[in-house]
Amino acid sequence: MLVPEVDVNNKVPNFGSLDGRVVLITGGAGHIGSTLRAAFRSVGSAVATVDVVGTDSEQVDDNGWQHFKVDLTDRESTSAVIDRVIDTFGHLDIIVAAASWMGTATTPGWNAPFIDQDEGLWADVIDVGVTATFTLVKHATPHLLDSGNGSIILISSIYGFCGPQPEMYRGTDINNIAGYAASKGALGQLGRWLATTLAPDVRVNTVSPGGVFRDQDPVFVSRYEDRTPLGRMATEDDLIGPVLFLASDLSSYMTGHDLVVDGGFSAW
Repeated sequence: MLVPEVDVNNKVPNFGSLDGRVVLITGGAGHIGSTLRAAFRSVGSAVATVDVVGTDSEQVDDNGWQHFKVDLTDRESTSAVIDRVIDTFGHLDIIVAAASWMGTATTPGWNAPFIDQDEGLWADVIDVGVTATFTLVKHATPHLLDSGNGSIILISSIYGFCGPQPEMYRGTDINNIAGYAASKGALGQLGRWLATTLAPDVRVNTVSPGGVFRDQDPVFVSRYEDRTPLGRMATEDDLIGPVLFLASDLSSYMTGHDLVVDGGFSAW
């Protein structure tokens, strides 16, 4: 017996639900943050980006995007940026926490073999990637509650729950960094904690990307791709759909979830 056709008119949400919503993106000047900023603008959202680089801007992109220069290790500035966003846009609906302290290739004790990694850098990694996110969300919560569409997306990593494969790095100038992995593991747990704490009015989910291609050593790239069922590293564009999905009404019954976007890398 055939099931009668169901009328789903006005019941199927879409990315159009993001039109007019206000999004705050931390790490907004970075590779992932800037890609997501453009994606949200393309579906009609207003966007405030926050980063330690750049300069404060006003009425950029027809008043649909404004950048705030903020040092996320400064608690007062981190809290105050919420008020600045509200003053500019009038409300706040969505937070995407993409900021992460990554050091540089020349930061002593950062991109180094295990025995040479400097645990003194862990404070910076945790501070920017985890503690600042908690501070930001805490001060934004009243506005997210007022929104009625509150959604928080934390950008983590598969290395928040996967151990590294040493052979993949052998003979290259790339290292898997323990402090980074620990911070992403903490961020994933913070997402679950916030999801149950802010329910049912604000949803909190995590996106865990696999390795993102940025002209790494070809030897490393080849090894990584050989270990990935889909046969390639991620690009920033691969995160657009998952993040917009979690921000929109399409995921209205999802919270406390970690959406893994890794081409199957962690499925083995």
